[in-house]
Amino acid sequence: MTDLADREWRLIRDGPREGATQMAIEEVAGRTAVEEGIRTVRTYSWEPSTLSLGYRQEPDTVDWEFCDRKEIDVTRRQTGGGGIYHDHHGDISYTIVTAADEVPGDLMDCYALFCEPILEAFDRMDIDAGFAGEKREAVYYPSCYLRDINPAHDIVAPAESRADARKISGNAQYRRRDVVIQHGSISFDLAPEAHVGCFEGDVSPETFEGRVTSIREQAGIDREEAVEILGDALGEWCGASESEWREEELEAARDLADRKYGSEGWIRDREE
Repeated sequence: MTDLADREWRLIRDGPREGATQMAIEEVAGRTAVEEGIRTVRTYSWEPSTLSLGYRQEPDTVDWEFCDRKEIDVTRRQTGGGGIYHDHHGDISYTIVTAADEVPGDLMDCYALFCEPILEAFDRMDIDAGFAGEKREAVYYPSCYLRDINPAHDIVAPAESRADARKISGNAQYRRRDVVIQHGSISFDLAPEAHVGCFEGDVSPETFEGRVTSIREQAGIDREEAVEILGDALGEWCGASESEWREEELEAARDLADRKYGSEGWIRDREE
């Protein structure tokens, strides 16, 4: 494997965008990595609030009327897992995009590598976080944060009590066109009513609070500081240069969002 810092990386401290565009931008960044050899790490947020469904998640698990009433967008990710409610305040998201032949082919090894800067960021926030110590059974399967907790890619806090520590970050990967894309959701603050409200079924906000913790609870720092720390850790991990999306990438992402990630066919039935 090539040392990541020997390659060209860019760090993009992205602003809020609608969910369909955020997912499309990742796919476009994958093309840039393959065709131009420019790899990307970024931080980003969601506006308006969005429910991102896992790739194979069934649409009947969603409370569509609740999402419509609360003006919560819905899109579908390329990665698996359960749905995640994202809003501009409570959620901090990140992406890592690089060529597949430059990182471990073993999924677990790749997770360990790509989560290094995430764990480093928590350390800089003085949060005792680490991979879950053991697998824990799902409380409510359609929701990512209430699914089974997996030691391979779920980060919990405090790490010193991993057996019953609460989840603070979920991370997922997919490979497409010789590129690996990992994205993750980090809980800055909790919105339990909105999160459980997005799903069909009888799950209480208290159940969510018993399973999930946040940066605000663990460290008490403000959101802007947390985002800056995460961006710094990502950039230093791979030696990235501060950058922005090129206009042609944004145009391609807007087109892809219209054709795919924002379309009813993709959201409901994974039709591309």
